Amino acid sequence: MAEIQTANATLSGRLSAHVRRLAGDIGERNVSRPDALHAAAAYIEQVWAGQGYGIQRQTYSVRGVECANLEVSRTGSKLPQATLLLGAHYDSVRGSPGANDNASGVAALLELAGMFAAVAPVLSVRCVCFVNEEPPFFFTGQQGSVLYARAARRRGDDIRLMLSLETMGCYDDTPGSQGYPPMLRWFYPPRGDFIAFVSNLRSGAMLKRLAAAFRSVSDFPAEYAALPAFVPGVAWSDHLSFWRQGYRALMVTDTAFYRYAWYHSAGDTPDKLDYQRLAEVTGGLFGAVMRLAEELGQEVSA
Repeated sequence: MAEIQTANATLSGRLSAHVRRLAGDIGERNVSRPDALHAAAAYIEQVWAGQGYGIQRQTYSVRGVECANLEVSRTGSKLPQATLLLGAHYDSVRGSPGANDNASGVAALLELAGMFAAVAPVLSVRCVCFVNEEPPFFFTGQQGSVLYARAARRRGDDIRLMLSLETMGCYDDTPGSQGYPPMLRWFYPPRGDFIAFVSNLRSGAMLKRLAAAFRSVSDFPAEYAALPAFVPGVAWSDHLSFWRQGYRALMVTDTAFYRYAWYHSAGDTPDKLDYQRLAEVTGGLFGAVMRLAEELGQEVSA
């Protein structure tokens, strides 16, 4: 138990350092602040290079600013052609330093990539930091994940599941701290102390499998819901780009504006996040993805 606590504390410290670098030192990062956007990309590349990865860049220009999706991969030991893709956007909305949205997701992704570098997953695991998720680019051809998902479909990439790590650092044990779309509050907890797995209806079966895998390796509270994409918030991240290309995808989130008071504001600063619980979620996700990869590999072998 002491070893687990020490490891979790170490992970918590690394996650905090990533968030403070991205949302504290660099701050607001988007096309309107290109130097900050490029500094964030350089930091991500530095971390991944230090983990031993070769980094792939998908570059394009928006308003005269070079933008890049950043990718690293761990080749599967048995089914290298099949991929589980984890993604997080590294830009922030205008006027916000974006600690929770989405330096928290990027921090988790950076640490997950480091964990996968030390193992041999059955399926290939790909980690991608997307650019230009925030308005005014969301749902347009200039959104980084839109370009990425289109290119993946053209290549015929066998992406079994995409996980969008989105706004993951807020947890609150106070009764009534968790909000919901209409009707859902009758079926889910009133406290914002859990991590949520959310998908569209088509991705529901894979959603349930990932949630079950998470619960099998972690005792951290977790809830899941497969909902119509028109429910407010359900489609509001990079997983939507993969749905539109026919891939199964889901979002891993603390539920953002349904819980987090500083969503899309200048108050979204590094001091607001719960790094201890973010570390627990990150460790659980690593175990869950490894478990899901094993299950999918066994099905193919059977």
